[in-house]
Amino acid sequence: MAVNKPITLTLSSIFALSLCSLPTVAQINLQGKFEQGALVRGTVPAGSVVKLNGEKVDVTASGQFAFGFEREAKAEQMLEVVYPDGLTELKPLKVEAKEYKIDRLTGISKKIMKPNPAAQERAAKDAKQTRAARNTFSEQTAFMQDFIWPVTGRISGVYGSQRVYNGKPGSPHYGVDVARPTGTVVVSPADGVITLAEPDMFYSGGTLIIDHGYGINSTFLHLSKLYAKVGDVVKQGQDLAEIGATGRVTGPHLDWRVNWYQMRLDPVTIVPPMSEVLAAEKAAQ
Repeated sequence: MAVNKPITLTLSSIFALSLCSLPTVAQINLQGKFEQGALVRGTVPAGSVVKLNGEKVDVTASGQFAFGFEREAKAEQMLEVVYPDGLTELKPLKVEAKEYKIDRLTGISKKIMKPNPAAQERAAKDAKQTRAARNTFSEQTAFMQDFIWPVTGRISGVYGSQRVYNGKPGSPHYGVDVARPTGTVVVSPADGVITLAEPDMFYSGGTLIIDHGYGINSTFLHLSKLYAKVGDVVKQGQDLAEIGATGRVTGPHLDWRVNWYQMRLDPVTIVPPMSEVLAAEKAAQ
């Protein structure tokens, strides 16, 4: 007849069993606004896999990453993190809709509405160059820095605004415009590497693009003078160029844009409010 022997557990074995039964603590840290046009940055434990709506997001070796919500982003988004131990966490994200400024213009000439074939060909070539530069991937981690304004002054144009010409919607504006005189110096908002430097593009005139790493880049348009060239490593606050009125514009200003690869985002979502920066400048005088 078999005898059931009592099972004796030591304190150390009880402790080990209790550890095995504990769930892994979720560790998703996100920085940024959950709104259309926003850039969001985050950290997870090293070795984690991150997906946004099922699409893999590039993550640094130490667990840093970034993603964006496009101009017309849907309200319901899903962030998925697979931790190194195999635990999967699903984090629903609620994206706030924004109201964009829409101007309706009539009586616009056909010449303005449709440039000649030579101009269209040139513009298409420019667009191909800028798309290639925005598609750059590098392992820089400058995208995690606290960005600064590349120039300060009156904001004359905002992200997401749009004009309707003779009833036909034009392309939305994907940057923030800061009005300053020609020759005003533009500085780098964060560290990075220059991936495009063109003095005269059809629409954007003098154009620079800086890669900040992991698909995040800055674009600067309508420049009158470029100080940097492709391949230059730049530091935050370093002089890059001068404001101008080059390309298709009506006056001197800087058009600053932030992108996550090909997705255009709103720069004001990663810098302090311009009013606060101008107040601090005035106080320091």
